[in-house]
Amino acid sequence: MASNSENERLIDEVLSETAQEQPEAPEAPVQEETPEEEVPEEEAPEEEAPEERTPSREHRNAPPRRSGSGHSGSKKKKRRKRRKHKSAKIYGTLIMLTLVFVISISLSVGIIEVGKDMLGIDGSETLVLFNIPEGATTADIAEDLHEQGIIRIPRAFIYFSRLSKADASYVAGDHTVSSAMAYETLISELTGTAAVNDDRESVDIMFKEGITLVEAANLLEENEVCDGQKFLYYFNAGGFGYKFEDYLPTTTSKLKFYKMEGYFFPDTYTFYKGTEPDDVCRKVYMNFDVKLRDADYARMDELGVTLDEIITLASMIQAEAANDAEMPDISSVFWNRLNDPAEFSMLQSDPTTKYVNQTIKPNIALKDENIYAAYDTYQCTGLPAGAIGNPGLAAIQAALYPNETDYYYFYANIDTHVTYFARTLEEHNANIEMVKQQQEEAAAAADAAAEGEGE
Repeated sequence: MASNSENERLIDEVLSETAQEQPEAPEAPVQEETPEEEVPEEEAPEEEAPEERTPSREHRNAPPRRSGSGHSGSKKKKRRKRRKHKSAKIYGTLIMLTLVFVISISLSVGIIEVGKDMLGIDGSETLVLFNIPEGATTADIAEDLHEQGIIRIPRAFIYFSRLSKADASYVAGDHTVSSAMAYETLISELTGTAAVNDDRESVDIMFKEGITLVEAANLLEENEVCDGQKFLYYFNAGGFGYKFEDYLPTTTSKLKFYKMEGYFFPDTYTFYKGTEPDDVCRKVYMNFDVKLRDADYARMDELGVTLDEIITLASMIQAEAANDAEMPDISSVFWNRLNDPAEFSMLQSDPTTKYVNQTIKPNIALKDENIYAAYDTYQCTGLPAGAIGNPGLAAIQAALYPNETDYYYFYANIDTHVTYFARTLEEHNANIEMVKQQQEEAAAAADAAAEGEGE
């Protein structure tokens, strides 16, 4: 492709050539001689005497005919050659102008596209997790960024990185980036200088498995990350463009308390104090999104359930289980009951009643018995209207992959964190009595120990 200086020289030459040719364009005499060419030179034989006629107006006004037909013919040939030469010049000029125009447009479009990519224009605000492997070169990083749709022009990124002297500064590991970031911001994130240059105070917050959205919002506000109510609004509004959102219901049931309860993935997060609530939501959404694999979505299709149903079931498993090892068996109890609605129409899970009393009722704007009943599995049939907390990965996997058992009941000793499973109601009642006896014996032993210390 020609350089800018070459393009300018070419345009100047074409314009000057066009300007020089413009005065020659109109030649009136040449056009007036057209009738002469149409009249044949030997109009009448010389032997016959010319018949005297009154000259017509055309003949009266016609210029006098010159003698010497050879000289006249050579002049006409020269005129034709000049016209052909001039036409060739005009065509050449038009072709050259078209070429210059096409090159200029191509350069302009290319420059615009590079500029848009460098500034992150038209990019998505959706945060994605980007990993830099150990020993990766700038070219490797640029190619990976391109493959993940974060940048569009790897060569431009490589050149910008070189100009920024960042080639030796990239930090291996996970980074949070988006395609809406300008190259400068992107490099700052990938080299770790963004955190160094940001003078805001950061905080690490641990959100435990089973935490509710209300509890998460309170933690964010207590740690001065953002306003709790604004967080709840943005988090439940959603629409941040993550894959898992495509699997959510298009309409929200009127019986659902919080639309996105269950999708705050429990983890330890680092936030800056004073972060915008929607930015907090993006970070949490991104974490949930990367935790679910394509195989998990395929398993949902295999089971014939939706993502919302799996997260709701997982939240119940999370609330019921004393440890991760028990989760697949607890999941099997719920699945066995769901698969036999004629015999077990209700799941009868105590944590659902607790969620109604401790989370919905204190935070709902208007009292609604229908919502209370839709969440309490001692009143509703099948799964509750929504999740009752935010489950961890173990609970989600247990919901997707339950153990194969013939259990329909379980009862836990909350003091010893041991859960007892039963196939029949009789076995279940026996387990309840056994647990009560264990608790009574433990209480008596504690009282005896306290009396011994008092003596």
